[in-house]
Amino acid sequence: METKNVKAYGTEAADAALKQMNISRRDVTAKDIEIEILFCGVCHSDLHTARNDWGGTIYPAVPGHEIVGKVTKTGSEVTKLKPGDFAAVGCLVDSCRECVSCRHDLEQYCLNGFTGTYNGKDKHLGMQTFGGYSEKIVVNEHFVLKVPSNLDLAAVAPLLCAGITTWSPLRHWKAGKGSKVAVVGLGGLGHMAIKLAKGLGAEVTLFSRTPDKKKDALELGANEVILSTNKNQMNLVNGKFDLIIDTVPYIHDVNPYISTLNINGTLVLIGYLGGLEPILNTVPMILGRKAVAGSVIGGIAETQELLDFCSKHNIVSEIEIIRMDEINEAYIRMLKSDVRYRFVIDMASLKK
Repeated sequence: METKNVKAYGTEAADAALKQMNISRRDVTAKDIEIEILFCGVCHSDLHTARNDWGGTIYPAVPGHEIVGKVTKTGSEVTKLKPGDFAAVGCLVDSCRECVSCRHDLEQYCLNGFTGTYNGKDKHLGMQTFGGYSEKIVVNEHFVLKVPSNLDLAAVAPLLCAGITTWSPLRHWKAGKGSKVAVVGLGGLGHMAIKLAKGLGAEVTLFSRTPDKKKDALELGANEVILSTNKNQMNLVNGKFDLIIDTVPYIHDVNPYISTLNINGTLVLIGYLGGLEPILNTVPMILGRKAVAGSVIGGIAETQELLDFCSKHNIVSEIEIIRMDEINEAYIRMLKSDVRYRFVIDMASLKK
């Protein structure tokens, strides 16, 4: 298979800074779309992969799975988009497309394992996949999304991960008019959860450990902010919520939030991977038919649904645009939560 070299930004080791390098991209096959990358969002997963925090990183690693760009070339059988169209790619670039999950548009739960946009197994070239910190990407048309023309392209990028990660549980647990939804944590995921839940017509509350998030949360669309460290405030919302979206990315105690769930309510973990501490108390769960669940990104059809919904309601992420050569500093700032609320790389800076 023919390949071409393109500029990218990646790292060669867990303790090495990201730097410019060249990577190989395949030429388009019959079903492929080539995209010139204009903007790429920066996700915590990028940092964790670059630093091998989860183990299994294949080096050199090129992160980036919040990709927005312009179609430059299409394969002979492509019908979805044409050169010049704006397109997007999220966390997935392939799956088996045959298992029960894939047949139900749940490619993120592919029973044979989906192919991640980076650090996955490239079925065509027999090497790891490289992400959006690069000039171009080539993806099968099934996994390419159409970008609504009325939305700011840079601010669309985080919708491909932060957006769909919060949208999928909101849709699965049927948040909408009359629903009472709470969000734990106001960051890249949390701010999107507030915007999307509000857009769906739900009454939205933010749980925060500090009072300084209140002004921002209300401006983003929250109806109320509850200090989770204040027992009186927590008691006031006991048994209130139908759905809680927990975006906290580190180990924390979820027990206080379970008591705020309504009968049949569900707390969904989307930010933290790992064991819960302290031990989960099942008493309120059993006595109130309450649940603790998990969710990860979304399928391709669901992600397109999200983009179309955001187009209709004019919803995008709150972003700070950076140059490609500022990515190492951005990682440091991200660990300090020093961003409102998502970094997005202007990929034109890579070409200079």
